[in-house]
Amino acid sequence: MTEDDKCFLDRITAYAEEAMADMDAEKTRISIQLDKLRPVMEEIAVEQNTSVEEVFIRYMDLASTAGAKKQEQFKKDYLDFDDLNI
Repeated sequence: MTEDDKCFLDRITAYAEEAMADMDAEKTRISIQLDKLRPVMEEIAVEQNTSVEEVFIRYMDLASTAGAKKQEQFKKDYLDFDDLNI
């Protein structure tokens, strides 16, 4: 992930944390979540002279990649902990 990708993802994530603070992401339909993210995605689309759909696709791709990396790190950390035989 490039530094630009990280800034892009961090920007949307920070917006999401504020805009959806009172929402349970697991219980809220994706369409409602996307409606909450639309303002920041539209802003980024204008700044980057691209479509909101392209911003959304990039966001989903980067979020999936970041999530997979976190999951992999968790597994690695857990295996390291498990090796302690506690």
